[in-house]
Amino acid sequence: MEIKTIDLDKLDPGTEPAIDQPVLVVEKRSNYLTVIIFLVVAIVGFYIGASLKTRISGKLASGTSGDLKNIQAEVPQTGVKVGDIYGSADEKAFNTSATGVLDKGGLNGEGTHKLVRPGGISQTVYMTSSVIDLDTLVGHQITVWGETFKGQKAGWLMDVGRVKVENLNMPLPK
Repeated sequence: MEIKTIDLDKLDPGTEPAIDQPVLVVEKRSNYLTVIIFLVVAIVGFYIGASLKTRISGKLASGTSGDLKNIQAEVPQTGVKVGDIYGSADEKAFNTSATGVLDKGGLNGEGTHKLVRPGGISQTVYMTSSVIDLDTLVGHQITVWGETFKGQKAGWLMDVGRVKVENLNMPLPK
């Protein structure tokens, strides 16, 4: 008995393949156009988003309402005036407020400044701010808006996001 070897790669010229398979034609095309379009859309989207965020937060000088015109992102080294508002334009973002005279120094490492208020040390607000340079407001009576945190040593610890200057060069209350 003789065993024939069958080569599956070679078809018998007399037989047709059982199923016609579609031929896939791959065109090699450059992706430069796709990459350029993607980059243009990404850059335009970034600038539109940044522009909308700036307009919504009220930091643009043009087109702001009368209430937002005197809000400044940074406290100037000189020229602080009564009625100036610094920090966030969003009044609802910071729901806790307090008024007093700003002094430098925290309580055992909690806070960088303190807001001294009438009524003694129990009414003092220890604070820090990543938004506003509080050093330029030391000695002035201010109203602050911020978020209260639980302090380890301080009775009242606040992260300040908005400040309004009430009076200039005020003595510390007792």
